[in-house]
Amino acid sequence: MRLGVLDVGSNTVHLLVVDAHPGARPLPAYSHKTELRLAELLEPDGRLGAPGTERLVETVAEALEIAEDKGVEDLLPFATSALRDAPNGEDVLARVRRETAVDLQVLSGAEEARLTFLAVRRWFGWSSGRLLVLDIGGGSLEVAAGIDEDPDAAVSLPLGAGRLTRTWLHGDPPDSDDVRLLRKHVRAEIARTVVDFSRLGRPDHVVATSKTFKQLARIAGAPGTSQGPYVERVLTRTALAEWLPRLAAMTTEERAALPGVSEGRASQLVAGAVVADAALDLLDLPELEICPWALREGIILRRLDWMAGHA
Repeated sequence: MRLGVLDVGSNTVHLLVVDAHPGARPLPAYSHKTELRLAELLEPDGRLGAPGTERLVETVAEALEIAEDKGVEDLLPFATSALRDAPNGEDVLARVRRETAVDLQVLSGAEEARLTFLAVRRWFGWSSGRLLVLDIGGGSLEVAAGIDEDPDAAVSLPLGAGRLTRTWLHGDPPDSDDVRLLRKHVRAEIARTVVDFSRLGRPDHVVATSKTFKQLARIAGAPGTSQGPYVERVLTRTALAEWLPRLAAMTTEERAALPGVSEGRASQLVAGAVVADAALDLLDLPELEICPWALREGIILRRLDWMAGHA
């Protein structure tokens, strides 16, 4: 059957259409992205104002029309941290539901971490042993670890690249004192969770998902997307530590000219690099591998598992 996943994230609204059935690998059929950047449309108090809400409704309506045109039988719509944390999130969701008939399901941070972990486990398989999975989104950082398909530990921290850029980094390039203060804040937040994962023992395989990690790996020398999803892409702690001060000294325009960096994400790359560097250092991880599957695939896999159990 043809499934669609509508992902309303802090940076993009992404419709992914796949052909799938229980027991088979989901095959991508179509992808449509709109860079809505909800995290940047939030008011100072975290609320999504009228202009942002209007744009969200229009974007969801457009995605629904495309899904119908592509023959989607079952649409799985969800939202993450931007709406999860907004004080008026329920009102925004109600308006989207009223005007588009799309009922966005807001995932908790722990659910995000667990579904991403499921996707990574399925991609790499049981031979990967104990997995540790990192994911930097626009609004949050998810970390999960475990030996099975459901992680033994999963946390979500308010350390998304968009959120931190909006709150901490000003100027282009950002002021060096702002970067230093951000680094201190990020490391204090991550340090509180280290014990949750160190008690599980050393991971056999460290994996990262998300656009931020993909871009950091690419500028550090990993193969580009044109070489396909099955090529190994690795980011080392050493390479990241070397690139971080260089990225912080660049303007947004200069970052956007780097290989693999999109213009829409270039402004957030310094904050993302600060989070990635802190996570690798504090969790004592010399390197990680990039996984092409992430939260959207986890949503699909969970639905396919449910279908198999109710067949």
